[in-house]
Amino acid sequence: MTSTAPHPATRYWPLVLAATAMLMITMGVRQSMGLFVAPIGQSSGLSVAQISFALAIGQFVWGAVQPVFGAIADQRGPGRVLVAGGILLAAGMVLAPAMPSQWGLLLTLGVLSAAGAGAGSFSILIGATAQHMPAEKRSMAAGVINAGGSFGQFVFAPLVQAVISAAGWAAAMWTLAVSALATLPLAWPLRRKPADAANAAATTHATPAPGIGLREQVRIALRDRSYWMLHLGFFTCGVHIAFLVTHLPGEIALCGLPASVSAVSLALIGLFNVGGSLAAGWLGQRMRMKYLLAAMYASRAVMIAIYLVSPPTPLTFFIFSAGLGLTWLATVPPTAGLVGKLFGARYLGTLFGLTLLSHQLGGFFGAWIGGVVLERFGDFSWMWYADMVLALLAAAANLPIRESNPRLQPATA
Repeated sequence: MTSTAPHPATRYWPLVLAATAMLMITMGVRQSMGLFVAPIGQSSGLSVAQISFALAIGQFVWGAVQPVFGAIADQRGPGRVLVAGGILLAAGMVLAPAMPSQWGLLLTLGVLSAAGAGAGSFSILIGATAQHMPAEKRSMAAGVINAGGSFGQFVFAPLVQAVISAAGWAAAMWTLAVSALATLPLAWPLRRKPADAANAAATTHATPAPGIGLREQVRIALRDRSYWMLHLGFFTCGVHIAFLVTHLPGEIALCGLPASVSAVSLALIGLFNVGGSLAAGWLGQRMRMKYLLAAMYASRAVMIAIYLVSPPTPLTFFIFSAGLGLTWLATVPPTAGLVGKLFGARYLGTLFGLTLLSHQLGGFFGAWIGGVVLERFGDFSWMWYADMVLALLAAAANLPIRESNPRLQPATA
């Protein structure tokens, strides 16, 4: 008599696809915010630095909520977290045009929408799926989910620019609010709380001690030097990503090029990162992830140096964006993979959420200081130089990471 039980892949890949679709929406919305800087400034009279500060707060809040929401999802299941995130994201988009002051943008774009996007972002989605998957499949699954976020940028950037051009930035915000509501039905397949025993059995490299709690696991992680090296690399990555997603349209405008070049450039970053994310997920199963991360960070310094000596033409920006896209968010699968390899999947939502908090601390400075540098010096030259240095620092920080397993059990007397 043959068993009729479904192959395990039929159980976890629907979860991966739901998570991929949700990240496509939340990241597509977030990564389009740079297109609003100029139109909001023109209609409200706010300076670039004021708008950049609101978006910088959003970068920080997006990261700060992820370990909190990740802990709730790890302990009570991700369903309610994801639904709450979709509602908050939509609310922030709806209210932003009605509150076009600096404090209004801080509340709507800096807090509400950023918190909503964070509740439906990497740590919660990758953690929710990883806990139902065998360890050898997690890197590839993270790559697929991550590719969804990149594809969202490819889809949303030209859509947002088209609506802004045709009907104004308020109509574009409302369009994004409707899109955010589409995340609510996607939360249904991801609602289940995983069983602790199943998670422990699925972890091959590192298995927490039976009954280990979230607080103890966090203490163990914070004592591990490799975990802090991941944080340092991800912090510098956050500076780089937030500066570009917020101010690349401004850089293109300084070169006298139309807004359509900005939309295409952001879309190309997203499109090429689909391939980069899938490649990172595949390579993460076949090579040491710390070397993969170091290579991606170092390549950014090289690409920025090439850009700085190239003529400011649309083709230059398109090639630059395509090159950046190959590593843009492709750092997420190997970073999440290293956290899972070191500490297991049981509390991945929380532990990876903490690394994303470091990433977004960097993101706060990248978005805000970019606006300050522009107002002080009239261009972004000093930010580009700093970006190259930080990219090399991120590469160096990953090399001493120990891809073996730290002791997970609580210390005994």
